[in-house]
Amino acid sequence: MGPHPAVAAIRLAVRRALHDVLSEQAVVSDSAGDTRSPGPGEPPLVLVACSGGADSMALASALAFEAPRLGLRAGGVTIDHGLQPGSDDRAQEVAGRLTSLGLRPVESIAITIGRTNTGPEAAARTARYAALDDMADRCGAKAVLLGHTRDDQAETVLLGLARGSGTRSLSGMAEVTGPEGRYRRPFLAVDRQTTRKACLAQSLPVWDDPHNDDPAYTRSRVRHEALPMLEKALGKGVIEALARTARLSRDDADALDAWTLQAERSVRTDQPGTDGWDGVELDAARLYALPSAVRRRVLRRAAVAAGAPSGSLFARHLEEVDRLITAWRGQRAINLPGRVEAARQGGRLVIRHGSQTPSTPTG
Repeated sequence: MGPHPAVAAIRLAVRRALHDVLSEQAVVSDSAGDTRSPGPGEPPLVLVACSGGADSMALASALAFEAPRLGLRAGGVTIDHGLQPGSDDRAQEVAGRLTSLGLRPVESIAITIGRTNTGPEAAARTARYAALDDMADRCGAKAVLLGHTRDDQAETVLLGLARGSGTRSLSGMAEVTGPEGRYRRPFLAVDRQTTRKACLAQSLPVWDDPHNDDPAYTRSRVRHEALPMLEKALGKGVIEALARTARLSRDDADALDAWTLQAERSVRTDQPGTDGWDGVELDAARLYALPSAVRRRVLRRAAVAAGAPSGSLFARHLEEVDRLITAWRGQRAINLPGRVEAARQGGRLVIRHGSQTPSTPTG
């Protein structure tokens, strides 16, 4: 008799992700001319990031089962955000569960979440990934598995839609991200209900983070209010449709980004990084000739290169900068986040930090 269907589903998803890791490692070794296999007792290491919730516990159990069968080591890490009383004890408990699954090495890492202008969720995410990067570097891990599910993907797409952030936001979370493809999300095609059933079938204890039910957090309101309301109004299948939208949007966004890189080289008139000049100068006529989707991507990249924080740069900012190209009538410079300004100077668009001066005379 085989495993429970939910257990089979999570194991298959993880198996596919691990096969991808092994295939990419083989390509890297071949391209480097390295035909050696790992020495005795030194198989590649894959880590799982685990909060103790159903999604990440299911992921940890599947990794513990599949990794040895593919000649891989499996380890785990849990992050103590320090946001709730007793969080350190809970993190140690999760680390113990990972160890009991047979994962080695296992670490519980406490982080400090600084105050930022991007909100507590973004600050926590930044600190969490820094801790994961640190452990992966120290242990030489080839990949870190994350437990985001199809439901998480749907929530991300809906948040992007509400913010009006464009195609890239609608593309949600990628299956592979990070330096050299470090982070993997095997469960983006697996729903949250399946991971919970898999934990029940394996008698795995799980911890439900109260923050996930706290209406003070935007994602919690989307999860418990917005999505159920949409499903009530439109019928079942909204989550699947939003996840499918993410896949389609990502393909479009990747193609547009590739086009943008080519276009950027053709419209830049400055020499990046020379003479202490960190601003960006763009040919206005060539910008005008670009499709608006590409042109605004070029403008966004230029603003970020000049020092505008990407997380604070919104569509309304880019629309105003775009008007310097498409509706030029002698208007003043546009102020952008991070003390960056964009101004039309002769036949050029100059985007620079407020403290800088142009490297060349302006027309």
